[in-house]
Amino acid sequence: MRELTAGVDEAGRGPLAGPVVVAAVILNPLYVVTGLNDSKKLSAKQRETLYPEIRDKALAWSIVEVGVEEIDEINILQATLLGMRRAVERLTPLPTLALVDGNQAPRLACEVRTIVHGDSLEPAISAASILAKVYRDHLMSAWHQRYPCYGFDRHKGYPTAEHLRLLRENGPCAIHRQSFSPVRNLL
Repeated sequence: MRELTAGVDEAGRGPLAGPVVVAAVILNPLYVVTGLNDSKKLSAKQRETLYPEIRDKALAWSIVEVGVEEIDEINILQATLLGMRRAVERLTPLPTLALVDGNQAPRLACEVRTIVHGDSLEPAISAASILAKVYRDHLMSAWHQRYPCYGFDRHKGYPTAEHLRLLRENGPCAIHRQSFSPVRNLL
């Protein structure tokens, strides 16, 4: 049996609002996706172009959200690890090895290897990084339609000066993470 390797990465650990999004990808060796890199090193246009190509060419992929309620209940690290487990468990076929960006390993049924800066070093992790980032960016733009006074379409929930100012002016909304101190301090 040949080894099936999944790349796993997240987007949205640092924001004050919205879910953390985790993606897992098993690339298909028969269909190369060119231009893969850490999503933060690519332009929005490059990510948007790669997003459907990764989904079309991958052997398997999954994207999961871990919502604000779970983040507030179990903390952002545990929510991220939970999301990684859920994302890998939803892959069909299941991988025999998961390469995870960073230095924290989720508990999985398969072998796990963590790789610091893996989103720049391993194509499968790069692909997961892109899927998670694009999906989360789209989600935050959609939340902007419901809560336009926060500017989620611009800062995606990250604690920018603009977001912090709007948060002070308007108070937290339903998608703000109450366990994060800038939000908690306003409650």
